[in-house]
Amino acid sequence: MATGGSLLERARGLLAAHPVVDGHNDLPWALREQVAYDLDMRDISADQSAHLHTDIPRLRAGGVGAQFWSVYVRTDLSGDGAVSACLEQIDVVRQLLDRHPADLRLALTADDMEAARSEGRIASLMGAEGGHSINNSLATLRGLHELGVRYMTLTHNDTIDWADSATDEPRHDGLSRFGEEVVREMNRTGMLVDLSHVAASTMRDALRVTEAPVLFSHSSARAVCDHPRNIPDDVLAALPANGGVAMATFVPKFVLPEAIAWTKAADENMRAHGLHPLDGSEEGTRVQREFERENPRPLADASTVAGHLDHMREVAGIDHIGIGGDYDGTAFVPRQLEDVSGYPHLIAELLRRNWSEEDLAKLTWQNAVRVLRDAEAVSRELRARRGPSVARIEQLDR
Repeated sequence: MATGGSLLERARGLLAAHPVVDGHNDLPWALREQVAYDLDMRDISADQSAHLHTDIPRLRAGGVGAQFWSVYVRTDLSGDGAVSACLEQIDVVRQLLDRHPADLRLALTADDMEAARSEGRIASLMGAEGGHSINNSLATLRGLHELGVRYMTLTHNDTIDWADSATDEPRHDGLSRFGEEVVREMNRTGMLVDLSHVAASTMRDALRVTEAPVLFSHSSARAVCDHPRNIPDDVLAALPANGGVAMATFVPKFVLPEAIAWTKAADENMRAHGLHPLDGSEEGTRVQREFERENPRPLADASTVAGHLDHMREVAGIDHIGIGGDYDGTAFVPRQLEDVSGYPHLIAELLRRNWSEEDLAKLTWQNAVRVLRDAEAVSRELRARRGPSVARIEQLDR
């Protein structure tokens, strides 16, 4: 039997050939909250482990070959304010690319991802987290695509004007008519429809409407951990027919049942201190750490995440799963996966569970590249058949 050390060595070798495409990293928002985008104060070419889960040396150590940077904005920002904040998030990603050209390369297509890998650079893509960022405007959606955004998560934690969230009261029983039009226009532009964060009813509506493969950028299996942010088995089972990819996340409350109640108490503690539960500032981090010291949390680890991937592979199939850690978007992470350098531990655990190297190559690299390539092909076909939608929410959702 292989030892833990030799498994880790094999994992690193596999990642050198088939690096991780990670579906979701909130570094841009962390930079906003911690240093107001002053990148001299958080130089990610150097070790930033005192402040962040992410920097270039640890991305390299973790075998990351492509990263979807989340250009997320909180839902307490709305209207044009949400749009402006999203543009600022895009801007900071572009600044990071300009500052670190030897390590990071902008990727707009699947071919760009492959080119970055061949150059030894980390392909950098962008995903907008939350449909409130388009302010009910399909023209704004198209504008984000032109700026390089390659997926949009239909909701974040709150239900929006046209789609129900997994963690808020429903208003539409899934997607409204305008929400369906958003999905169709995303298909036409080539922007992946991301179904993390949305209600199960929204997932099912999107799968009914979409003409392109969907993505779950950072969600795990609801059958393993019964949290509404996770994916029900019937939705996982629908992915082969759709062609989509579900990327397992590492957030403890989404992977470990015992962590759900603990995290709810931690969120209430943040509110009691006048802070948003997702506050990633130095003050927010201090309050979270003090709570954790006084209330030891249930600990997930690489094996916990591997259990979700085992289940997701069984239900959806090996061609329809991936990885989306949610680093710098969560205060708490599993053991062995404390930051972006931890991916080899997960791959070593899957090797221990007798996953083949062929299957692991699909999990880490091939599936994510393929889903973007397929969305591009659908977009070319749809653009040849129809022009930009001029639908308005006032027309469709009267």
